[in-house]
Amino acid sequence: MKVAIVGPGALGSFVAALLKHRTKEEVWLLDKYASRARSLAQTGVTVEGFSGSLRARVSVTADPRRIGQADLVMLCVKSFSTDEACKEAASLVGDRTRVLSLQNGIGNMQIMTDHFGAGRVVAGITNHGATLMDVGHVRHAGKGETVIGTADGRVLGEIRAVSSLLGRAGLETKISKDIQSVLWSKLVINAGINAVSALARLPNGGLLSSEEARQVMRAAAAEAAKVARRKRVKLTYDDAIQKVETVCRATADNLSSMLQDAMKKKRTEVEYINGAVVRQGKALNIPTPVNETLTCLVKALESGYPRPR
Repeated sequence: MKVAIVGPGALGSFVAALLKHRTKEEVWLLDKYASRARSLAQTGVTVEGFSGSLRARVSVTADPRRIGQADLVMLCVKSFSTDEACKEAASLVGDRTRVLSLQNGIGNMQIMTDHFGAGRVVAGITNHGATLMDVGHVRHAGKGETVIGTADGRVLGEIRAVSSLLGRAGLETKISKDIQSVLWSKLVINAGINAVSALARLPNGGLLSSEEARQVMRAAAAEAAKVARRKRVKLTYDDAIQKVETVCRATADNLSSMLQDAMKKKRTEVEYINGAVVRQGKALNIPTPVNETLTCLVKALESGYPRPR
């Protein structure tokens, strides 16, 4: 199987390294920056942490024509880059290609469907924590299950093959017949953890040590869960607050993706996580003041980044 992973960030590099190291499949990383692609091709990707220590030489390019059509295209970019990534990956997608999203937020599945058609799209989430220490250097900071599924809930041979591939790489993967519930369940957790960790500059476990951070995290998750229930989404857990705290304990050393972005003064996904909760809440006349405040504060943080010259 030829696998093309779009985006050499923490998750993309992590998955690429595991696939290359533990399977015999052809693995490519597609980067939008040619200079970084050349550097990664020379150094490979190093992973340390829960997966042990490993180093994998992955084929990396900024030119999708070098890859050709792939059997599986994985989008591991930020949600605000999904549309651009789909355009960049267009030449990789053929009649039998499946396009898998392992992204945060809500809405990526629809963008992918608009580009490639519902029959090719597989959406998913992963609860593995990956921190990008440097280009090509990833710390695996927490383990968890990966769940994938299609919009119509059908479990066909193609999606089983994707699940099997990820499993062989060491990413325990389940198939869901209700992927929207899975996506919303992850959104509720992210709404609780990510913005609070970014603003407080705390790893996931630190959110439980600070009573103030814990209170805000609980309130944000509770608001998101209320919106989900009003949308008749059946979450994969009964108690959102208990679940978000369990995730914090399981990934205690992990720096959330939003915290990593804030530390590097990069744009965050707050509009696609807490902001999505706010927009969905307004549509349903459900107040979401905590998520609205978190969204405003993170965007205020971003506004203070040095402007590129």
